Amino acid sequence: MLLFLLFCINFSFAEESDDRAIIYKKQTEIDFEGIDVEGQLVKPQGALINERSRAAFNPLIQLRTDWNREISDSVKAIK
Repeated sequence: MLLFLLFCINFSFAEESDDRAIIYKKQTEIDFEGIDVEGQLVKPQGALINERSRAAFNPLIQLRTDWNREISDSVKAIK
């Protein structure tokens, strides 16, 4: 009885060897020319207006338009 039990357990853990390899086609062609599709274009009955407001925040970077003082200071530093 013990030998039979060990024999069954041995086969239950055995892996099934699959020698068959799966081969896929290189190209699949689907022909839709024989199919006629009929239908209606249905639009919603309302309009949705989504208005986005600009974000209001304090800018952390101040953009400068006048660089005259910095340029003159750099020229003085070179002399």
